[in-house]
Amino acid sequence: MTNQDSVPDAAVIRQLAESDAPSVLALARRLIQKPSRGGIDSYDHVIEILEEWLTEHQVPFRRLQDHRAALVGLAAEVTGAQPGPRYVLDACIDTAPFGNVDAWTHAPTSGIVIGDWLYGRGSSDSKTAAAIFAHIAAHMQRMPAAFSGTLAVLFDADEHTGSFGGAKAYFSGPQSTNDVSGVMIGYPGPEHIVIGARGIFRARITIFGISGHSGGRHPGISAIRKASEIVQTVSEYQFPEACDPTFPHEPYLTVTGIRGGEHFTVTPDLCTLDLDVRLTPRFDAECAQRLVREILASVDERWSGTPTSAYKIETIWPAYRLPDGNRLASALIEAARHVGLHVEPKIAWPANIGNYLATQGIPATSGFGLPYQGLHATDECVRIDMIPKVQATYHHAMLMLLQ
Repeated sequence: MTNQDSVPDAAVIRQLAESDAPSVLALARRLIQKPSRGGIDSYDHVIEILEEWLTEHQVPFRRLQDHRAALVGLAAEVTGAQPGPRYVLDACIDTAPFGNVDAWTHAPTSGIVIGDWLYGRGSSDSKTAAAIFAHIAAHMQRMPAAFSGTLAVLFDADEHTGSFGGAKAYFSGPQSTNDVSGVMIGYPGPEHIVIGARGIFRARITIFGISGHSGGRHPGISAIRKASEIVQTVSEYQFPEACDPTFPHEPYLTVTGIRGGEHFTVTPDLCTLDLDVRLTPRFDAECAQRLVREILASVDERWSGTPTSAYKIETIWPAYRLPDGNRLASALIEAARHVGLHVEPKIAWPANIGNYLATQGIPATSGFGLPYQGLHATDECVRIDMIPKVQATYHHAMLMLLQ
């Protein structure tokens, strides 16, 4: 023990994590064995498993609901002996879809362990992290004298839909908690602490043509043909070179969906495109919107006989980056060192909950976890021999922040 009463030192934290490993694995397997694909499956089963476990370990929790009163997650909260800040550990308990189930070596809900690897959808993203965080909460619930303030664990059951229902309910919804000092998100990968990410600008574009009989003398003007020019323009677009030493990634532009046409005999007069733009601090949402307008205007000019194209913005999240020396990242880096891991800060390519939290003024790390393979892909798995080190890192980091 340290010279602070009841505060476990790094060696004790590691011992706790080692002894927890079989229990963490068992809880992770139970969660994996219940499908919870975002927007496809009911989340009730995985939530009930966690509720049962938290109740058994006397960890207080509450259900989270969205604006339609749909169940979107759980929030477990434990309070220290003295007032202090509130920090959150966040892990999603819904998952990506399975894809081609026949391509999996083992069923996506098998939760099978082979050697040092745990297989199944959600094993890496992020049901094993949820199991780890639940155990940290249980330990801190039993030793309130070891910390001040509040540790919350958010089990988000609406992350992979892109709605982030659990996060929004906790941070900005009717049940929100507005005194959060920082969030650590348990996305996988042991080499880096993710301290930022590119943002997103998503728009749905509507392209108009002129309808007609596809086999007639006046077949009309196909909106799909016009849309194909927009797709081509997007695919060939080159962003100007911009060097930003504080943000290493460049913006990117992708058409991610196309819908048009109703029947073989009808020339379509309507087509929609989904456009995804990845943002940086220098190429922000205003720049993205201006680019969309320019692309549509250039195509409309070449199709002067058709109505003007339109667009609707679906989502905007800015790029974000934690400032140098941020306490969250520093605590994780220092805690990882105590278990023998050397990790570096990193800016991620994809956006994540950290971008949403940035819009709320809440700092977040959005990645440090287990080694993994097959994220969102076939045969997703994580290395379970690293569970104690990851758990000890997060546990130690939280105790440092809550002193």
